[in-house]
Amino acid sequence: MEQVKLTASEWNVMNCLWESSPQTVMQLSGTLERTMGWHRSTTITTLHRMESKGLIRCEPAGEGKRGKAYVPLADREQAAAAETKSFLDRVYHGSVGLMVSAMARRQSLGAEEITELRAILDEAGKEDAP
Repeated sequence: MEQVKLTASEWNVMNCLWESSPQTVMQLSGTLERTMGWHRSTTITTLHRMESKGLIRCEPAGEGKRGKAYVPLADREQAAAAETKSFLDRVYHGSVGLMVSAMARRQSLGAEEITELRAILDEAGKEDAP
């Protein structure tokens, strides 16, 4: 799968499947009803749409179980990377620097996060060095 672009509803389903897979319609609808307030029909409609987009696969539920089970085909890291790029492009014109600057100016970065960012930047600098 090349570019993974998920809607907000699809993120909800994928997070369930990435956490535990395979899951039946009953398992998914129960979780999404508790966490999102979805009706079973909403879950089923979303699952069908995601299956047609190639984000998930439906298979027999397995031994001793009735119905169908779903497994993710989309990779979590690819989906997160695509979402991050989309966000950066929309909000900060693709600039990580502008985003970090905006966060730092609003003091939404704690000391631990700043230390972590420095370590990430230091590591990235080592990778770029000859």
